[in-house]
Amino acid sequence: MSLDKLSEECAARVMETVPLLIRFIRAEMRTHSADSLSISQLRSLSFLNHKPGASLSEVADHLGVTCATASTTIERLVQRHLVQRTDNPQERRRVVLNLTKTGKQLLEQSQEKTRTEISEILEGLTPEQVSHIESGLTLLKNVFEQTETK
Repeated sequence: MSLDKLSEECAARVMETVPLLIRFIRAEMRTHSADSLSISQLRSLSFLNHKPGASLSEVADHLGVTCATASTTIERLVQRHLVQRTDNPQERRRVVLNLTKTGKQLLEQSQEKTRTEISEILEGLTPEQVSHIESGLTLLKNVFEQTETK
């Protein structure tokens, strides 16, 4: 089989598998969210955990929504004391967003419980199968991290 054909089949498998994983992770994260946060709220917390000091427009881009929609999502998180919104001293019209200690703890608890669920599912596999999944995911992550930096 040619490399082009292998790449096409692999791309199709990635596109089949990743959405399935995302749906599972989102459902588990929501289940384990003590405050019954929406998926958008959890995604916002996760984004701000990885990108502290992000702007509202960056959150909107990440969520794939308008700034007005992102603003509503963030406002609810601010009201729950999970996100802190402060003015940017360099740009008065820009708002800087950060997780509060409570927001970070809530996100970490939800992620940990979700990792536990995934781990329990993987326990049904052989060590060799788990190793193959780990290797494949590491390779896939490295390939796509390189595309982000271009």
